[in-house]
Amino acid sequence: MSQKLSPGTVAFLAAAPLLWAGNAVTGKLVHGLIPPITLNFIRWVLAFLILLPLAWRTLRPDSPLWSHWKRYAMLGLLGIGCYNALQYMALQTSSPLNVTLVGGGTPVCMLILGTLFFGVPARREQIVGAVLSVLGVVLVLCRGSLDQLLSLRLVIGDVYMVLAVISWSLYSWLLVRTSEPASIRSDWSAFLIAQMIFGLGWSGAFAAAEWSVGTHDIVWGWPLAAALAFICIGPAVLAYRFWGVGVQRAGPVMAGFFINLTPLFAAVLSLALLGEAPHLYHAVAFVLIVAGIVVSSRRK
Repeated sequence: MSQKLSPGTVAFLAAAPLLWAGNAVTGKLVHGLIPPITLNFIRWVLAFLILLPLAWRTLRPDSPLWSHWKRYAMLGLLGIGCYNALQYMALQTSSPLNVTLVGGGTPVCMLILGTLFFGVPARREQIVGAVLSVLGVVLVLCRGSLDQLLSLRLVIGDVYMVLAVISWSLYSWLLVRTSEPASIRSDWSAFLIAQMIFGLGWSGAFAAAEWSVGTHDIVWGWPLAAALAFICIGPAVLAYRFWGVGVQRAGPVMAGFFINLTPLFAAVLSLALLGEAPHLYHAVAFVLIVAGIVVSSRRK
């Protein structure tokens, strides 16, 4: 048995979950300072401004982006408009550790979507790895209690995170179904800003809907400013770059298992910044998830 992944690909696929774990913890820290969907919108506005000096040519009227607008509109909806907004909404009622562990269902969702809609049947090793990972997710959802499993009641944050997993799985599959010209595909900043230009429209519309259905406040200050600076540079720009490279090298199914490293980083950061100590069932769930990564990454 030999490893499928190169060290460089592993580094890219591990760096993105590290930054996303920081995103989950940061979202929890500021959940009382700003509405969740508004946080997502402001995050992407700032990330767009950061990328604009690097990729402004992609937005010119004669850019090949516009002939592929349907593809980028869908990527912007799934990866920018929906995924992070749903995660921030989940953090209103759930902990960063629980949210990231529920995200451990991503490999299963990847396999199902690949088999049903993208013509990529799952290998036996991937199925075994997915089963191990989903066992870890179920352990978290039932809070390590058989009684709770038998009378399982999902909190609304868990439901939001399941929807986020579906959104991210579709996004990752569409990443490798390339149709755009190499001038955009080979330039990471151009590729990301092409998604952002449509994603801002989606996330802006969702934020407007959020404000229209209730009264909200934004508590401006250094804590919120520091949080916005981190999430727009790290989880938004850098993590999406790392993830895009990793998916293109390893494929969406294999990359999906690396998302499950996020709970480990979230547990460490939550303990350091939020004082939320993990429970024994969190540790068992993480062992199952890592086992899923190891098994699925091997082939005959």
